[in-house]
Amino acid sequence: MAQTNEAEILAFDSVRSGSQEHADLREHLRMVEAIVFASSDPVSEKGLSERLPDGVELEPLMRELQQAYSGRGVNLVKVGNNWAFRTADDLGFLLQKETTETRKLSRAALEVLSIIAYHQPVTRAEIEEIRGVATSKGTLDVLLETEWVRMRGRRKTPGRPVTYGTTDAFLDQFSLEELKDLPGLEELKGAGLLRSQVPTNFMVPEPYDGDELTEDEDPLLADDLEELGLLPPTGGDEEEA
Repeated sequence: MAQTNEAEILAFDSVRSGSQEHADLREHLRMVEAIVFASSDPVSEKGLSERLPDGVELEPLMRELQQAYSGRGVNLVKVGNNWAFRTADDLGFLLQKETTETRKLSRAALEVLSIIAYHQPVTRAEIEEIRGVATSKGTLDVLLETEWVRMRGRRKTPGRPVTYGTTDAFLDQFSLEELKDLPGLEELKGAGLLRSQVPTNFMVPEPYDGDELTEDEDPLLADDLEELGLLPPTGGDEEEA
């Protein structure tokens, strides 16, 4: 019987190693697929990474799984730093009967939402300056109730006005992976949302795409949250019965 030479052994080990890596990859793909599928809300990348074996890189897995679902009835989409399965855009009409009709936003609310999306972090006074009209608290309350807008912090200026920004729910609602995917000048023109001729110095602002506070923002503290009605008042000690 001929002896197995060293080259044949190395080749066999290489094939075996490759097969094991492929099996591990398939198992890791199955794991992240199951986690995202089972969740009713988008799953954070941190949450996914914590459930994978140590040393497994998440980004290549998600991109490969995203590619696998491309062109199918459901797609894997990235929403900020979260992942979720969503019905393919061109098949949404099939589910119209299954969805409940939501209240339409007023024109004022849509304007404010657009300003917040493109100019965030932005204060109410800055919104009013851009719109050229006063903005009612009710309009901002409606947007906060949709959970598309959130209070970010306090501006480091006299009066410490609240700053507003969008949420991952906003990205999810409008099928955006990140804020830089918002339509630019030419896209807005093409959609008929801007006149074909705009001032030469007109520019569509590039939105700030980060959850971290900027240098001119302070974080919302417990007292701020209570003042803004986001926490119940602490009050004094309850009276004994």
